[in-house]
Amino acid sequence: MKSRENLVRLKQFQVGEKRKQLLQLDMMIAEFDRMAGELDAQIVSEEKKAGITDINHFAYPTFAKAARQRRDNLHNSRNDLASQRSAAEDALTEAEAELAKAEALDNRNREPDYSGRAATG
Repeated sequence: MKSRENLVRLKQFQVGEKRKQLLQLDMMIAEFDRMAGELDAQIVSEEKKAGITDINHFAYPTFAKAARQRRDNLHNSRNDLASQRSAAEDALTEAEAELAKAEALDNRNREPDYSGRAATG
């Protein structure tokens, strides 16, 4: 029946969208990790130039302080994205289960009935 086919297509679309969302979150998390790594390298470089690694020292490089703050903000944002990713994984699992149910219902209704004709549902 048309409505069941449409339901299956809708569920397939929803699963595809959830997968795209998960992929986007993964890419953003990887990008934040990369940026935080670059900031770590810059912090180490600045500390070596100044010869000061104590962030409470009065002569600690201002650039290193700012880079630390940006890195910490990236870590916080990354953690937020990781939480969103976990929720997106749950949503994908749910969408896949709904798709499986819709496909099973559609397949069951396509099986021939006892008269040899396909069931019309």
